Amino acid sequence: MEEMKVDEKEALACCGSTQFAKQMALASPFPSLDHAVSAATDIWFNKVDVNGWLEAFAAHPQIGESPSPSSHTTSAQWSKGEQSTALATATDLGLQELSDWNARYRQKFGHVFLICAAGRSATEILAELTNRYWNRPIVELEIAAKEQMKITELRLRKLLSAKAEAVSTGSQYSKVVVSKAEERVSIIGQHLSASLEAFPGKAPQVQARSRPPITTHVLDVSRGSPAAGIEVRLEMWKGGEPCPLFGEMDRGGWVLQGCSTTDRDGRSGHLISMVDAVSPGVYRISFNTGKYCPVGFFPYVSIVFEIKESQKLEHFHVPLLLSPFSFTTYRGS
Repeated sequence: MEEMKVDEKEALACCGSTQFAKQMALASPFPSLDHAVSAATDIWFNKVDVNGWLEAFAAHPQIGESPSPSSHTTSAQWSKGEQSTALATATDLGLQELSDWNARYRQKFGHVFLICAAGRSATEILAELTNRYWNRPIVELEIAAKEQMKITELRLRKLLSAKAEAVSTGSQYSKVVVSKAEERVSIIGQHLSASLEAFPGKAPQVQARSRPPITTHVLDVSRGSPAAGIEVRLEMWKGGEPCPLFGEMDRGGWVLQGCSTTDRDGRSGHLISMVDAVSPGVYRISFNTGKYCPVGFFPYVSIVFEIKESQKLEHFHVPLLLSPFSFTTYRGS
């Protein structure tokens, strides 16, 4: 099978971040479409910083607005197609509501409201917009990043499917090929837009891991920015009991798996070996929040979680949303 190439210009049309485009071009060519999507997911969530995220968001037109007639770029045409269902189902009043809420959203968060619009009606999008408006900025940034990855995957699949078909059938059938690719992308889009559980995007298990099976990301809610310089430790329970019991002493049953310090984007380095299958068991990830914020309420934060036998091939992302007097965590993938 011929390898699939993606140059910087093509990657930029899929995702408007120059960091992403350069990294994708360097990683190209790819042995398959799924490999390309897997690489894109890793680059977006692990190598592109927050500034790169915001640059990509800014490349999108506002939901409910078509690109200008003079815009003939690939990205603009894709945006038009992705919003076609919304535009076709919107009334004049609905478009005005979308415009008003978009303006409120941008004023609060500083960037365009981003959603994978493929297959979604104007009513669905407006409901999602009004619901997400009440999120904290740092939480909304994470959600927007997930939506951007959905859009990027749709566009990559569209780009590479069209390329593959063009090679096998000849350039004289390229228009037919693009039409077929768009039909496939529309179906994929409806499936992707049905869930927000893809952070940071679970790629098909077609290759060895490109990142450790357990990762974390710390965001400082009080500052609205990544939390850099926080010491992080990952431990695994090896005590006599199957798992540590609530209310009892640990009795030294935790064994260190790895430690690191968050970088300027709030992401830790490798906390565990790069293995295809993570060992099932109980893990504890701890953050030295007292050193990061000496006047805060928490001297440190520890989160205990269990990986089942059936989950050993999955990726586990444990982001921490931190302020001096509160914190929130959830399993990202």
